[in-house]
Amino acid sequence: MEDSEALGFEHMGLDPRLLQAVTDMGWSRPTLIQEKAIPLALEGKDLLARARTGSGKTAAYAIPMLQLLLHRKATGPVVEQAVRSLVLVPTKELARQAQSMIQQLATYCARDVRVANVSAAEDSASQRAVLMEKPDVVVGTPSRILSHLQQDSLKLRDSLELLVVDEADLLFSFGFEEELKSLLCHLPRIYQAFLMSATFNEDVQALKELVLHNPVTLKLQESQLPGPDQLQQFQVVCETEEDKFLLLYALLKLSLIRGKSLLFVNTLERSYRLRLFLEQFSIPTCVLNGELPLRSRCHIISQFNQGFYDCVIATDAEVLGAPVKGKRRGRGPKGDKASDPEAGVARGIDFHHVSAVLNFDLPPTPEAYIHRAGRTARANNPGIVLTFVLPTEQSYLGKIEELLSGENSGPILLPYQFRMEEIEGFRYRCRDAMRSVTKQAIREARLKEIKEELLHSEKLKTYFEDNPRDLQLLRHDLPLHPAVVKPHLGHVPDYLVPPALRGLVRPHKKRKKLSSSCRKARRAKSQNPLRSFKHKGKKFRPTAKPS
Repeated sequence: MEDSEALGFEHMGLDPRLLQAVTDMGWSRPTLIQEKAIPLALEGKDLLARARTGSGKTAAYAIPMLQLLLHRKATGPVVEQAVRSLVLVPTKELARQAQSMIQQLATYCARDVRVANVSAAEDSASQRAVLMEKPDVVVGTPSRILSHLQQDSLKLRDSLELLVVDEADLLFSFGFEEELKSLLCHLPRIYQAFLMSATFNEDVQALKELVLHNPVTLKLQESQLPGPDQLQQFQVVCETEEDKFLLLYALLKLSLIRGKSLLFVNTLERSYRLRLFLEQFSIPTCVLNGELPLRSRCHIISQFNQGFYDCVIATDAEVLGAPVKGKRRGRGPKGDKASDPEAGVARGIDFHHVSAVLNFDLPPTPEAYIHRAGRTARANNPGIVLTFVLPTEQSYLGKIEELLSGENSGPILLPYQFRMEEIEGFRYRCRDAMRSVTKQAIREARLKEIKEELLHSEKLKTYFEDNPRDLQLLRHDLPLHPAVVKPHLGHVPDYLVPPALRGLVRPHKKRKKLSSSCRKARRAKSQNPLRSFKHKGKKFRPTAKPS
């Protein structure tokens, strides 16, 4: 379809309240997936849609879902309130995000359409109360939906009209195959269904056979990532592991990477090692991973979006335990334990205004590269992806380029023009910082976060009121071997900065040199704090005794 013939939201026959919400969200025209999917969905067809991350897939199913619900209530016979739409997602964060998007679109029809999120296992009692009111739309992970179906707190066999499976290619890899098959037994024989995915793989084909009936397949003719005018992709070959840490330190400290950035590593231990390493140079970062409770993870994402942090270190959900079809994730590399099997950050989570994605560790699969890179250059914003590669990994990098290039013969991952010899003066600092980050320091950093969660837990509040001694011990349980932070490493002396990069580093404020009389006055006070002294003709006497 030519641009001149592009279908706008106003030409899709949508309810005026939906159009007003779309306008409030600043969407002047639909994205390609929205333009193709919404009319077909409103015709009642099943859809199998593939579109790249950040292309607007959530709105592509949320808008027709709300339109069908509103149209049914306005024109259909008066029937009992019931759950009409079900949205399945692989992670709790995605469930929360999908719920937020649907509620934003339903802002002007909130009385007519109610949305419930039942993905958090710890809120089972409150979820049952919400489900008793029979919301129009229920969002959740397959395991939580199945749990409510088995407890009869959710009934869909006589009411469900629309099923949406978002990020379909992840459901089986997250171990939801058995739950999904059991869940489908609780659904009616006839319903409309949408499968939304960033990639088409064997899992999506299996889901297609299970869920869809004569679907329309939308395999849009677009690259899986934005073009080079919007997304720049680079690779940099690091000879050693130490070079990777050195280069990252230089990029962040010398402001060569500007704006918000996401750092991806492959294990939980690596994420804390990287955070403690950067803290040595006064570079504030935070770790986002599946060990943290849902509220804490969402709080970190919110703080990042609001600008409290400029750098988040994320472990890829598909790596934290190498999920296998039909199995829940257990222990990952080096004994890492993914405590929450429904937590993931590499897919679908909407980080706002990410300028750069840094693959500190090479992604485990070519598809994982696409999902990581999809966190930047969203909508029409520019972005950069920089991948650190060891010499032994270059052959694997070719597989990623092969997937990205498709029919294009030109290279996709361009070499990052950076001369390591220019930052050789930083190497001794890098080694000093790496020595400070011991395994014991990493372990205690992880324990510190767990203690913080215990201290701020609402569930333990009553326990600590009854056992104040335990609370006191927890507060005073200090780490024995923390990473030693050396303040001087936070400052970059001018002589270390390469001539070509001078001016990029914020100048360090030098301490004002004190006059001899002032030094004498300070020395006299330190020797005898209670004694009065004179300075510049004025007499000073302490007003209070030192404690």
